[in-house]
Formats: sequence, C-alpha cells, structure tokens
Amino acid sequence: MKKQILSLAVIALLAFAVQSCEKKEPKPAEDELTLGNKVDSLTSDIEEVKDSAVSKAETTATKAKDATEKAANDVKEATKKAAEDVKDATKKGAEKVENAAKAAKDGTVKTAKEVNEALKK
Repeated sequence: MKKQILSLAVIALLAFAVQSCEKKEPKPAEDELTLGNKVDSLTSDIEEVKDSAVSKAETTATKAKDATEKAANDVKEATKKAAEDVKDATKKGAEKVENAAKAAKDGTVKTAKEVNEALKK
C-alpha cells in the first residue's frame, strides 16, 4: 500500500514537472498590438514629444525675455548713475571755477587797493 501511494506520488510529481516544462512561448506585448494600436501609440508618442518641445521652447523664450528685461534695467540704471555722476562733477567743477573767480577778484581788488594806497603815500 505504501509503495502504491509512493508510486502515485512520484507519477503526480512527474506529471506536474512535465506540464511545467512544456514550451509555452509567451507573446511579446508588442506582437499583441494591432496596427491601429501601434498607430495610436506612435501618435501619442509624437504628441508627447511635440508638447515637450513646445514647453521647452516656451521656457527658453521666457528666460530670454527675463534676461533681456534685466539687461535693459541694468543699462537704464547705469545710464542714470552716469548722468548723476556727470551732474555732480559738473557742479563741483563750476563751484571750483566760481571760487577761483572770487579769489581772482579778491586778489585784484586787494592789489588795486594796495596800488591806490601806494600812490597816496
């Protein structure tokens, strides 16, 4: 009886092993696609690439716009600062000329007074 049970068990194991060893060729997922599905898949891939390209182009355009605006603001600020510097330098130069003119006038008046006094003596 034990031998019969063992024999049946061995036969069952062999049958199970033979079943699991049978060649089953799984079809790749791509083979299961129909031509329509392949076209749909390619169309969606093309749309994704196009959307990605558009998105990248928009991002690049935005960055270029921001850089241009920043450069324009930098130029504007530099021009304003240069104008203020020129104005300050011109003002200081005018003050120096005015002071020099006053000093020359004072020197001339003093010299004329000295000449008058010398003439009186």
